[in-house]
Amino acid sequence: MSPQDLVAKGMTPELVVFLTSMLPIVELRGALPLAINVFHLPWTKAFLIAVIGNLVPIPFVLLLLDPIVKILSKIKFMDQFFKWLFERTRKKGAVVEKCKEIGLMIFVAIPLPATGGWSGALIAYLLGLQFTKSLIFVSLGVLIAGVIVTTLCLLGWFGAIIAGVALILLAVFGVWKI
Repeated sequence: MSPQDLVAKGMTPELVVFLTSMLPIVELRGALPLAINVFHLPWTKAFLIAVIGNLVPIPFVLLLLDPIVKILSKIKFMDQFFKWLFERTRKKGAVVEKCKEIGLMIFVAIPLPATGGWSGALIAYLLGLQFTKSLIFVSLGVLIAGVIVTTLCLLGWFGAIIAGVALILLAVFGVWKI
């Protein structure tokens, strides 16, 4: 179901953006282009809705991840899933491990797939970072990512070209480790 279908069924564009920004992986990186370029919401309103929506699940992830993992790890396939997820996240979190909270903020702030608030909260959990510091630095990262994505959205096609070139360069340097 597309975002336009949700609006046609009675949801407001603001609610669709808010809920989209709460989703893992998509987060505000998907919600802001939706708000600004599809629903044509004013950028200030779009920014506030997307940032708040992106931040709503983070304290719950930070607080509830440990008990949920302990309970679900008793199920074999869930235990295997968590091992895979945590290993993958640890690899992505190498920079965070070196720089702790500042690294966490930078990781979350980079608007790439799987670098948002959800991943940041997961990394903070895996590294055993303090709840309050984790929440503050993930929130700062979300705000910075929001500024970057909003700016790219407001630049239109030029912003899309900038983002595309940046992704290609990251892919090339990441593959060849230059």
